[in-house]
Amino acid sequence: MMSNLFSVFDPTSTMNMPLNWTSTFMGLMFIPMSMWLIPSRHLMVWNLLTTKLHNEFKTLLGSNKKSKGSTFLFVSLFSLILFNNFLGLFPYIFTSTSHLTMTLTLALPLWASFMLFGWINNMNHMFEHLVPQGTPSVLMPFMVCIETISNVIRPGTLAVRLTANMIAGHLLLTLLGNNGPTITSSLLGLLITAQILLMILESAVAVIQSYVFAVLSTLYSSEVN
Repeated sequence: MMSNLFSVFDPTSTMNMPLNWTSTFMGLMFIPMSMWLIPSRHLMVWNLLTTKLHNEFKTLLGSNKKSKGSTFLFVSLFSLILFNNFLGLFPYIFTSTSHLTMTLTLALPLWASFMLFGWINNMNHMFEHLVPQGTPSVLMPFMVCIETISNVIRPGTLAVRLTANMIAGHLLLTLLGNNGPTITSSLLGLLITAQILLMILESAVAVIQSYVFAVLSTLYSSEVN
């Protein structure tokens, strides 16, 4: 019996070694094998997905020469988050994306690098973003404050959005699963059906949150060019 509902997200260790974080890189184990095998349906779907993402990110970044090659960074970011989100749905595998330690590690360096690049190379362009076009002169000081705050909290919103969505689904699955031993046999089928539907929903959330994180990072990058 769990003393705390959130204990399912606690990192576990073996011989005082935090081996649970190695699940972050488990997705990399499947990539090298696919490179040497005959192209399968799984590999063809993955290639199609990454190509579509590459074209979409290229459109979002525009035709700026400074941003060439950046799409591969965001496609890799999408792949890393997607692997971790899906692996967290398997039993006894640590969900690293449900911790702010992981999500902030992804969001903060990206945001900091965008800000450094923008303020060093395009300072006038960055100042223009603080006052939207058509803002009345009276509201300009307030708009600068609002835009500055919204810019500063961007890495936090990226990290918290991903973490909160991962935790919410896992908590629902845990709550329903804990009722299994005490529920009546007549309601057991309903519980299993609800769990299956929640797993389908969580699979969709895993893809959507990976896509949202990568797209927002791409949009933040396009603003500094």
